Amino acid sequence: MLFSFMVILTACCTEQKVENVKERVFEKQILSTEFYAEGVGVGDINSDQVPDIVAGPFWFKGPDFTEKISFYKPKLFDKKKEYSDNFSVAIRDVNEDNKNDILIIGFPGEAAYWYENHGQDMGYWEKHLIYPKVDNESPTFYDLTGDGRLELIFHTNGYLGYAVQNTDAPNEPWTFHAISKDWGWQKFSHGLGLGDINDDGRVDIMKNEGWWENPGKDKLNSQWTFHSVDFGPGGAQMYVMDIDKDGLNDVVTTLDAHGWGLAWFKQVRSGNVLTFEQQLIMGEKLSDNPYGVRFSQPHALKLEDIDKDGVTDLVSGKRVWTRGPQESWEPDEPAVVYWFKLTYKAGNPHFIPYLMDDDSGVGVDFSITDLDNNNYPDIITCNKNGVFVFKNFGKSTN
Repeated sequence: MLFSFMVILTACCTEQKVENVKERVFEKQILSTEFYAEGVGVGDINSDQVPDIVAGPFWFKGPDFTEKISFYKPKLFDKKKEYSDNFSVAIRDVNEDNKNDILIIGFPGEAAYWYENHGQDMGYWEKHLIYPKVDNESPTFYDLTGDGRLELIFHTNGYLGYAVQNTDAPNEPWTFHAISKDWGWQKFSHGLGLGDINDDGRVDIMKNEGWWENPGKDKLNSQWTFHSVDFGPGGAQMYVMDIDKDGLNDVVTTLDAHGWGLAWFKQVRSGNVLTFEQQLIMGEKLSDNPYGVRFSQPHALKLEDIDKDGVTDLVSGKRVWTRGPQESWEPDEPAVVYWFKLTYKAGNPHFIPYLMDDDSGVGVDFSITDLDNNNYPDIITCNKNGVFVFKNFGKSTN
């Protein structure tokens, strides 16, 4: 059943008043209230040039998303007692047959698979192994080699690296290339991201312990140089962005996926030495945020220009019952989704938090894309509460 109603974003201002900022109007659409997954993807599944939504074992037909079709056998999970087996989703034509396939990263430490799109609405899709043991709670797909195909960035058995597809045999498991020594990481390690930290035109890899410097395309399979930085105990996805417009790329991440914290790390250079200074956006205490905003379990993070003002904003929220209703921090607090508008005061970065919703939350990964071609990015989440779409109409209230 589909539900739809209007929500108006409000700026939470318990300590300061927001002036001259109009509230954005979104439409919340509930696609499901059942727990099948904690990640969601968007792509054209049936080749009609219209975006579809993939969540758990289903893809929802665009543009209205009222019809859902299963591509593997559905298994409903008990949100009070279980985890799902579907944590992250990507959509790409893996075998180059002009039909988009679905790539799924499962429970940490388990296998990742891709499901072959056979071009029919009925019947389950054939499943192919990507890699048998994918560790970390924020692995990601990205074209690291620049060949137009996705690689899977993750760590396994203590080694950080990436897995590449065999182009001559696309149905075969992918090959892992380690870029680090054995760090002894366990499968539930948090925090992972990509970005050009040192501005050399190459995409580096980050974890909460620091970053690994990309040695160049011809040396990708070698061990990358590690630079130690304390990016916190381990949050969610990590990003590189010049927050303060000083020409140096900074790092943005949540600090603790099962606790509190959202921050950006200012890059400082002295000669060839790069250091980072934590700039807290939101912490455990209400006083850590100038608007008195805080929420725990920030297990997913995205960067996107939500209001199309030319400045990239932050989107995050509370993952529902990350460790069940008894062991999670603040298990009974509202399942919020916020976007943080990046502005500048006297040239300094300033983030204004806007409450998008308090009855949905984020999962382990979510998607932001323009679903209705109105040039404004929409937000799609999937978690223990269900599947939700927040349509961005590009309008504001007076």
